[in-house]
Amino acid sequence: MRTIQLFNILAMSTCLLAACNDNYPQEQKDWENTTTYFNSTDEVMSTTYFRPSVGSVGDPLPFYDPVDKDFKVLYLHNFEQNEEQTFHPIWGFRTDDAANYTPLGEVLPTGRAGEQDAALGTGCVVYDEAQQLYYIYYTGERYKPAADEDRQVVMRATSPDFKTWTKDPLFRLRGAEYGYSSINFRDPYIWHMDDDNLWHMIVATKPMPAGSRAEAKDGVFAEFTSADLMTWEHKGVFTKMIWDRFLECPNVFKMGDWWYLTYSDMAAFERRVHYLKGRTIDELKAATNPNWPDWKEGALDGRAFYAGNTASNGTDRYIWGWCPERRNNDNTDISAEVEPKWGGSMTVHRLAQREDGTLYLAEVPAIREKYDRQATVKALKLIGDEGNITAADGTYTMKAYSSALFNSLGYHNHIAMTVTASGNNDRFGISFVRGTRDDEGAERYYSIMVCPDGTNNFIRFEEEQGKWELKGGGSYPFPMPADNTYHIDIYTDNSVLVMYINDVVTYTQRIYNLQRNCWSVNCYEGAMTVKDIKVTQY
Repeated sequence: MRTIQLFNILAMSTCLLAACNDNYPQEQKDWENTTTYFNSTDEVMSTTYFRPSVGSVGDPLPFYDPVDKDFKVLYLHNFEQNEEQTFHPIWGFRTDDAANYTPLGEVLPTGRAGEQDAALGTGCVVYDEAQQLYYIYYTGERYKPAADEDRQVVMRATSPDFKTWTKDPLFRLRGAEYGYSSINFRDPYIWHMDDDNLWHMIVATKPMPAGSRAEAKDGVFAEFTSADLMTWEHKGVFTKMIWDRFLECPNVFKMGDWWYLTYSDMAAFERRVHYLKGRTIDELKAATNPNWPDWKEGALDGRAFYAGNTASNGTDRYIWGWCPERRNNDNTDISAEVEPKWGGSMTVHRLAQREDGTLYLAEVPAIREKYDRQATVKALKLIGDEGNITAADGTYTMKAYSSALFNSLGYHNHIAMTVTASGNNDRFGISFVRGTRDDEGAERYYSIMVCPDGTNNFIRFEEEQGKWELKGGGSYPFPMPADNTYHIDIYTDNSVLVMYINDVVTYTQRIYNLQRNCWSVNCYEGAMTVKDIKVTQY
């Protein structure tokens, strides 16, 4: 296994260098004028929405290193062919700006088959300045445990330099010792409280009622405290989870005057990152009553952004999660009832705060700066009945059932535009992977639609000319702008797409074959103008 991992480190390094030299197919086509569909493929390695050259990214463990003054973003490395018992070693990369990454390779290996940490689960990284010691607290998962064994426990490893890590063979934080499940006891998160000068840890788990052999249906976050990061004292339940859900990847932190709890809801029909807020830590604990912080029930993105964990350098707080890959590269492999394929590309947003304490996801400034090469934007075709669409000086006036088809995109694109609707009932969208398919005789493309419901907007994801609305591919509701103007920024890195609109909605999606194919802006109902269209690349 170590030989395989050494090979992968070398492969990742080689591919990173290649990626810096535009490592994608250099097809000799007239990309600015063709409207023919092209069967494109992702680069071997993605370096903005990070994906390794071998395997994929699982749950992240981001950390701001106060010694090196950079972010170390660790993650569970998912190989395509995981061994049956030992899987998901912790790998990592470093970044100064959440836009450019240097791989660190394997940071913490799995244990051997039959050991408690045969498989690794997510957790957190902290640094104790007094000891000048780094800690990784993580989930150790035993494969097919016996009746008297734990499936999941909290474990730890330490390092003086973030290079050489030593697992602590004597430390096991076992849920069963405190009345919690031995099956679900995972995802530890640690923060320091100035009020009591203690380290606090919460763990996602379920109670184990006395005398019962089955864990309770409702989940809780168990709380522990420590003065030295070595010995932990149980403090009871930090807060109950919402209804009968099990919530993963908890983070607790303070921004400004507010305390926040972010988490990932693993219910198949929901499966997205949410947050709760409170003026005090006690108010935060009571927020799962539930007490939604905003009009979108605390949702931070769609279902294609999961396992979000945060880290702050004291000025900016970022949240890293992963965008799932689709089985067989099928854009329609989305469901509101079934778990997606586990693992994908690391995506990141800046976590921003409004005056009332509500949160939203914003662009990462360094990602915007990274897309610095102006690309040609050319309308190849205006589609619609006569008079329904006109173009003048880069401004497009559109009525229902019209589209402006633009030349093909590259592998890394920043698309910016301003859309002004004529009223609250207008429906419009942006489509990708457009082009004539000679083998099928018709187009089939993928559209991100902004749709009104009378009070709010919501995003719908469709395969047009195909399966139409893809259930589970949409977004949370978001308010209509008072002036009906939508400032839209879309970033793509290979098949990963992230869209921001007016600092009120963020939407992540996976769309294969997006690169090297045409795209369009569409008016479905009402009327609108589109202007300031700009595409930059790197």
